[in-house]
Amino acid sequence: MLRQSWWRLLAGAFVGACACVAPAAAVSPRQLVEVADIGRPVVSPDGKRVAFRVEQASIERNAWDSVWYVQGLDAAHPRRVADGGVPLRDSAGLPLPAVAVWSADSRWIYYRAFVEGRIDVWRAAADGSHAGPVTRDAADIRDFSLSDDGRMLRYSVGPTRETVLMAEEAEYEQGIRIDADVPVGQSLFRSGYVDGRLATQRFTDIWFARRPLLGHVPDRWYELDLETGVRREMKSEYIGRSPDTPVLRGIEGDLWKSEPEPVGDRVALLTRVGDRAGAMDRPDVLMSVVRSRNGRRPVHCTSELCTGRAINVIQWRPGHDEVLFTVTDHDAGLAQSKYRWNVGTGEVHRVLRSRGLISGGRDASSPCGVAAEALVCVAAEADGPPRLERIDLETGERRVLFDPNAALTEAVARVGPARLLQWTDGQGRRFTGQMYPAKGGGDGPVPLFVTYYSCPGFVRGGVGDEWPLASLAAAGIAALCINHLPGYTMDAVARHAEGTAAVESVVDLLSAAGEVDRERVGMGGLSYGGAVTLWTLTESDVLAAASVANPVVSPLYHLFGSLRGDLFSRGLKDLWGLAAPDETPARWRVLSPAFKLDNVQAPVLFQHSEQEYLYALDYLIPLLRSHRADLYVFPHEPHQKFQPRHKLAVYERNLDWFRFWLQDYEDPAPSKQEQYAIWREMKENMDTAEP
Repeated sequence: MLRQSWWRLLAGAFVGACACVAPAAAVSPRQLVEVADIGRPVVSPDGKRVAFRVEQASIERNAWDSVWYVQGLDAAHPRRVADGGVPLRDSAGLPLPAVAVWSADSRWIYYRAFVEGRIDVWRAAADGSHAGPVTRDAADIRDFSLSDDGRMLRYSVGPTRETVLMAEEAEYEQGIRIDADVPVGQSLFRSGYVDGRLATQRFTDIWFARRPLLGHVPDRWYELDLETGVRREMKSEYIGRSPDTPVLRGIEGDLWKSEPEPVGDRVALLTRVGDRAGAMDRPDVLMSVVRSRNGRRPVHCTSELCTGRAINVIQWRPGHDEVLFTVTDHDAGLAQSKYRWNVGTGEVHRVLRSRGLISGGRDASSPCGVAAEALVCVAAEADGPPRLERIDLETGERRVLFDPNAALTEAVARVGPARLLQWTDGQGRRFTGQMYPAKGGGDGPVPLFVTYYSCPGFVRGGVGDEWPLASLAAAGIAALCINHLPGYTMDAVARHAEGTAAVESVVDLLSAAGEVDRERVGMGGLSYGGAVTLWTLTESDVLAAASVANPVVSPLYHLFGSLRGDLFSRGLKDLWGLAAPDETPARWRVLSPAFKLDNVQAPVLFQHSEQEYLYALDYLIPLLRSHRADLYVFPHEPHQKFQPRHKLAVYERNLDWFRFWLQDYEDPAPSKQEQYAIWREMKENMDTAEP
């Protein structure tokens, strides 16, 4: 690819740049941090009410609040029934789904909650009259279920909290022995949040996923009689949390998802079919229904409305011979549609087509609540914050039940509607993205910021929520979130090149139309998006500034990971085609930025988590020493940062960073003068560097 020398890039970067102070953002980074998210709705057995949890960040307390609500499907307002406790997260920082379990009589909801340092099963009355813990175990509850008659609560625990604390203290006093399970590259004693508290961590057998110390201890299951309070330990062979495995006679492809019929013995299935052709998964989805016990041949959905479609959610409609399914359309920018398939007649009817997510939350694969006559879903669009909606299954009529983000919706509307972009690159690959047009940019082309990976629902800051798109747009920088191509290309060079091609082709499109200034393009990304950002930075001349939130493959990354042995080596070979640096040196020179530092001709802001930043020091330090990068590290954060004040700091610094490099603008706030002094020094050094 053609490259420009830095002096040419810098000379063009500020042509037409706004030298004045832009108006205050209509959507502030703080508003984007404090979005209220709605968790998976669950409809009561009598079909009259829905339970759901709302989570929201508090900047003042640097904490997350959660509240359980119950609302009638025809009611105007929800009823607050209980505090949900501290939201639990996985080791990557993603929130774990909080799903209510209804009692058979529709009077109570049961749920796990972390309250006052412990995880118990709680019960809340649907009328809001009472809420309290049902279990009071010495260990945290890992999982639970209700018996069919609602009399018995079955739950699992690991080691007691006291046992875990004592094991952590013993290691602290005696020294921590380093082996393949210890996550070197981060602090070793109580360095990460696990189940709501700072805890000592160990690796699992899934890449770099982490678990608490003693997290490998097998579950112990108990059964609690809810009427008498009598508890007994269950036999170790209890695993009754999943239906019988269906007999897959006549089913083609790879089993992906299954959904048992609530009453009956049928199971709805999604299998992946088609030619894998270098991708991680087969490209197409087949939907079928099979009986779980007698092994009769399956019934396939053969309508054109369910073949060749990206189906990712299946549910049974209560009281009907229908499977409800969701299609998430890449060509429509990951917009979702709902359908119902009559298994007996084979007929398929579309319930509705949305322009965003219509699911059980932020996750596009999360199911809606379902009743016989209606779905209850969380709706969100690129420019529409989450809200709860009732959807009539016969007419598709939509009605808002609860909107906790009404004020933010008004603020986003002042920025202007997001715009779905659809374009094709030179190889005929079709890309989509959601763009916030720049405000107050005048008649000429404006700067452009892009982030790459996945952009479903309400687009706040891309994957990881680090780049405040609406705030950038309000400040005069067009902000675009690009969706990666369907599937996951296993060849790392081709995979990264796809992302760069998406960026280059959309810049060509928008600059040819006179909308954006191709000399003032910035990019940011996390995880795969971070890797594509660094690849674009080193393989293309399209970027004037970049921001990356994670490490990518480098010799130091390999050194840390190699302690894990075969598990790490297999993953590195499968996903990147790499062995040790001395075994595949040519491949390392192609893939790792550590061998391409001379290609980095634009400034880079790195905002890393404490758990990961050490992996990247072999290329970070040379960039820092040559004044081409700035680095911030956030303590106690995993792959995706989640502490509210950290999220706000990341948003605000990214906004300042791209306004500085793409608009030549500095916020006059006294508290920010030190950062601008550093960035001005970077600019001076890069301006005087050899072309």
